[in-house]
Amino acid sequence: MKLLIRSAKIIDNESPFNNKVMDILVEDGNIKEIAPQIKTKKVDREITLDNLHVSQGWFDSSVNFGEPGFEDRETLENGLRTAGKSGFTSIALNSGNDPVTDNKGAVSFLKNKAQGQPVALYPIGALTRKSEGTEMAELFDMQQAGAVAFGDYQRAVSNPNMLKLALQYTQNFDGLVLSFPQENKIAGNGQVNEHEMSTLLGLKGIPALAEELQITRDLYILEYTGGKLHIPTISTAKAVDIIRDAKEKGLDVTCGVAIHNLFFTDEILKEFDTNAKVLPPLRTKADVKALLQGIKDGTIDMVTTDHSPMDVEHKKVEFDNALYGTLGLESALGALLKITSLKTAVKMLTAGKSRFNIPENVIEEGAPANLTFFDPEVTYTFEKEHIWSTSRNSLFLGQELKGKVYGILSDSTFLASED
Repeated sequence: MKLLIRSAKIIDNESPFNNKVMDILVEDGNIKEIAPQIKTKKVDREITLDNLHVSQGWFDSSVNFGEPGFEDRETLENGLRTAGKSGFTSIALNSGNDPVTDNKGAVSFLKNKAQGQPVALYPIGALTRKSEGTEMAELFDMQQAGAVAFGDYQRAVSNPNMLKLALQYTQNFDGLVLSFPQENKIAGNGQVNEHEMSTLLGLKGIPALAEELQITRDLYILEYTGGKLHIPTISTAKAVDIIRDAKEKGLDVTCGVAIHNLFFTDEILKEFDTNAKVLPPLRTKADVKALLQGIKDGTIDMVTTDHSPMDVEHKKVEFDNALYGTLGLESALGALLKITSLKTAVKMLTAGKSRFNIPENVIEEGAPANLTFFDPEVTYTFEKEHIWSTSRNSLFLGQELKGKVYGILSDSTFLASED
């Protein structure tokens, strides 16, 4: 297949063509030529789009679908299609399905189910059997089957010895351990951030201390054991400081932040919208400011949508009874470009690949064509018509966003957002 991309501004710090408007000729899945103007008569498809920008394909380090077990929330097929139409060429799928992804058979099921899709699926295996925290799962076997990391989704490793053993064991095969940052005994039955808003609304609070205490403990263990630790979603100002100090000490730790924790504060809880019930909870303006600074100075390594489709029965209920989670894939670019620069947004949407050992394809001649197409200038109000997920639980509904995704090119397949 021959595909010609016309007049695309390339956004890729690693590319010799960064910030240049070029034509890109793709043949059989590889970039054959990049030039100001490519003259060729025979191509299968020519892509010409308004204000076209092209970057390396985006990667999301924390995504949830429903299948297996919760297909009414989202199937793998539609979930991957939604990811592609949202600009992502690869995603890491969390282990919180039913059954939990805690063995090589479950990993193989996900990999096989995703074959033939333009978006690459990389399973995250559970750290413990059934994510119950009592017995370590088959980590090495899962990695051999295709798992890229190990963590119990939104479940803290409450047993410190379990984390110690996991960090020691995974060093034998360069495995990556994920630890959700919440000390459960401190968090208790909290639902939202413990602050003025939780008191005003009469909702039980989750103190920032619950996150910071867990991270501090995990980093002490990491310093003792060595190994590779990733904290998937942080939300407090002090958490940024703690991780910054750990990196300065040379610890092999990375962290991410959910886009909704950058975009919203707990002020939005006034509306009692259950889509604002997320974990970690939305925090204060001071926390958001510190998180954005953490992105600027490199303390925070990547952003994630933490995409979590939820059916109506678990969201259209009293706040205390609603499940945690919001959609995030469809609104990722639009939300990021409202709060960060284009350069920063693209960097954060691609930076996680190296940590999760996923191929990074620089935009240069001879490289595989793994690309995301977008216009960073379009502004619009995010409405239900912009949601491709089966579920509709998006916290971003009604928000003014900036940036439109045109689609992706991956494995010789062009998936357009309008398809």
